[in-house]
Amino acid sequence: MAHAAASIPRPEENVVVLDFGAQYTQLIARRVRECKVYCEIVPSDTDLSQILARRPIGIIFSGGPSSCYEPGAPQVDPAIFEAGIPILGICYGMQLMSRSLGGKVSPSTNREYGKTQLDVTDDTDLFRGLNRELVCWMSHGDTVEAPPPGFKVTAVTAVTPVAAMADTQRRLFGVQFHPEVVHTPWGTEIIRNFLYDHCGAQGLWTMASFIREAVEAIRAQVGDKKVICGLSGGIDSCTVAALVHKAIGDQLTCIFVNTGFLRKDEGTQVKRNFADAFNIQLVYADEKARFLRKLEGVVDPEQKRKIIGNEFVAVFDEISGGIDGAEFLAQGTLYPDVIESGTKNAAKIKTHHNVGGLPEHMKLKLVEPLRYLFKDEVRRVAEELGLPADMVWRQPFPGPGLAIRILGEITFDKLQILRNADAIVVEEIKKAGLYRRVWQSFAVLPDTRSVGVMGDKRTYEYPIVLRVVSSEDAMTADWARLPYDLMERISSRIVGEVDGVNRVVYDITSKPPGTIEWE
Repeated sequence: MAHAAASIPRPEENVVVLDFGAQYTQLIARRVRECKVYCEIVPSDTDLSQILARRPIGIIFSGGPSSCYEPGAPQVDPAIFEAGIPILGICYGMQLMSRSLGGKVSPSTNREYGKTQLDVTDDTDLFRGLNRELVCWMSHGDTVEAPPPGFKVTAVTAVTPVAAMADTQRRLFGVQFHPEVVHTPWGTEIIRNFLYDHCGAQGLWTMASFIREAVEAIRAQVGDKKVICGLSGGIDSCTVAALVHKAIGDQLTCIFVNTGFLRKDEGTQVKRNFADAFNIQLVYADEKARFLRKLEGVVDPEQKRKIIGNEFVAVFDEISGGIDGAEFLAQGTLYPDVIESGTKNAAKIKTHHNVGGLPEHMKLKLVEPLRYLFKDEVRRVAEELGLPADMVWRQPFPGPGLAIRILGEITFDKLQILRNADAIVVEEIKKAGLYRRVWQSFAVLPDTRSVGVMGDKRTYEYPIVLRVVSSEDAMTADWARLPYDLMERISSRIVGEVDGVNRVVYDITSKPPGTIEWE
């Protein structure tokens, strides 16, 4: 497989985030981009020359699980502090900065986790424009007892003597708390102050500028060759198709593969809402029976994903053989997909069909213009490209579709049960005016049955799990507190209208520790 993703030219104004293995690193990137500044996440052991080659206006050290004073803990080249580039260290990043420059770091006597009262002692730098008394989110077991020479303490807590520090002359800053998480409600202001007051940012990163750069990159990569795009009807693939079409026009052919794992009436909606509206060449492949055969007897979720990914590409290979000059496959890989599938500093959570599930013999080269965008950025790109609102705000749907919302073996009957139940969930969530307020709302079919009573008769049928979550980017999620009357309507309709179901339960697990999808 050739991972020849379109290389978007690096914007003139960019920030490098050094990843020390923190669970929140991607949130740092989101906050920086929300401030209209482009950023890249790179491994903490990236050579300094490679970092400087990116010509960053600022550098951010992420948090991490290590203790900076332990053997083998991630370190940085000390010369980075003499490069004249503003640096912000967060949690482990601040501890590493402190120890590298002569400060004292040691295990905390009293560890801090969760919401913590923060007292600002100097509001002239990162805390400019903020109150002196704030609430922040802490998560650390080590403490900076004394800052390095040249640094001043700018914030403290009841148990942390250095909750923030600054060397304004060298433009080096550190915070022990996590400004990137929503639990630090004013955290974006800290990051914005760093970017605009100390890095000289002007806010050049917009989705309009991204589209211009992406179009140029796609044209440069593709040339006069033809591109195939796997169109699912979801916002990711539709945005990729619209973006690639804007770049190369009729060189693009979209292929819509009906795997049989789609939501109710989805195939018709795709043809009506996308192909007809945008006048893009579309090949429709009905492969429901083929995919179902391939998954006979398969129960392991990772194996399901691999099989679906392999078969999906096989279909593309077959269809693309009849498209003269087709050398590229455009797909909607997003940043969370890449992270969850495993990177150098992030353990694999699950394989995404468009990241780790593609076979090595794949003939087409990849065009992945959205690979480093978050979902909210993709929606803004879609709006900028003129996609209709019902498409822009359609809830995320996994590439393997209903196949990973059926636990255990997949059968035609199970697909019918889940598809009908899922349609009721979506319909009722929309009626309640919550469809755009929650991240995802769907049904899951477990591989178990339970006893029930319907019409004075004993039943032994499937339960349906209702899963509704709130999120900003799918990196973290919380279960939605639905009104009881809404849950009652959903339950009554599913049990009453869907054959084979006698019970509905509600999943009240956040991410982490769970994931949004069940498989």
